[in-house]
Amino acid sequence: MKIEHAAWTVEDPVAAAEWYVEHLGMRIVRSGGPPAHARFLTDSTGRVLLEIYNNPKVSVPDYRNTDPLITHLAFNAEDVQVEHDRLLAAGATEVDPVGTLENGDTLSMLRDPWGFPIQLMKRSEPM
Repeated sequence: MKIEHAAWTVEDPVAAAEWYVEHLGMRIVRSGGPPAHARFLTDSTGRVLLEIYNNPKVSVPDYRNTDPLITHLAFNAEDVQVEHDRLLAAGATEVDPVGTLENGDTLSMLRDPWGFPIQLMKRSEPM
């Protein structure tokens, strides 16, 4: 088997998808209508598929108050500081500033405008 997609619910999946497209280089590969307004997004490789939606049967988690170590979406960034600053200007909020781990990985943690944690990462040795 292989993973098809990962998913999470947000208050406004249409606006969130547009933000991910505009600021994170994602592209929408499938859209659904009411009530969930699901958006399936892929990254530049086309290998990763994410679904963001809003199902009225469940409540949206309080992402803003959930520790980002519990769940987050990580992106490779050639220059973590540049991308960190660019996303802050686009409405993201900072959780952790840019730093470098003992193994040489550079990373930062932000939240998208809906509170979902986004990690920016440049590995010292690619995965």
